[in-house]
Amino acid sequence: MTQSLETNRLILRNWLASDYEPFYNLNSNPEAMRYFPALYTREQSNSLADKCQTLIQQRGWGLWALSNKADNAFIGFVGLHTPNANMPCAPCVEIGWRLLPQYWGNGFATEGAHKALEFAFTELALPEVVSFTAKTNQPSRAVMQRIGMHNSLNNFMHPDIPPSNPLAEHVLYQLTRNAWFDQSR
Repeated sequence: MTQSLETNRLILRNWLASDYEPFYNLNSNPEAMRYFPALYTREQSNSLADKCQTLIQQRGWGLWALSNKADNAFIGFVGLHTPNANMPCAPCVEIGWRLLPQYWGNGFATEGAHKALEFAFTELALPEVVSFTAKTNQPSRAVMQRIGMHNSLNNFMHPDIPPSNPLAEHVLYQLTRNAWFDQSR
C-alpha cells in the first residue's frame, strides 16, 4: 500500500522532521485555529505529527503532510483519520485538512482532499467517508461541498468540547463510495 500520493500541484506524503516547525506555526496560529477550542502547544503539535507519521508507517495512509510541488514547502496536512470511539459517527473514517493561512484560497485543500477520497474509495474500498467541523466553520464546509460531500443534517455536540463553547455544535458531512463513483464518471 502506498505511503504518498501526488496531484498536479501537491504531494501527500509521510511526515519529515522539517515539517514539525511549520506544523507548530500552523497549530499555534489563532487565525488558522479559530474553529478549534484551543491553540496547540509545541508538545501537542509534535505529538500529533508523531502520531500521523506512525500511523502512515503502520498502515500506509493517514493524515499526510502536504507539500507544494512548486517549492516543496510544507503547507499543512490532508488525509484520512479514524476518530475516537466516543464520536457519534464512530466507527468511521474521516477526511480532514488544515493548511497554513498563506496557502488558503488556492484550492489546495480541495485538490488534496479529492486525492485522499480517491485513495479511500479505490485503494481502501471504504463504503463511506465522513467529515465534521464546527457548525460555524464555513470555509471547511465549503471544501466538503466542493469535494462532493453532503450534509447529513445530523448535527451533534462534540463530546470533547464543553457544551457551553460556541464551537461545540458540529455538522456531519458524508460521501458514499457509490456516490463518489457516480460523481467521478
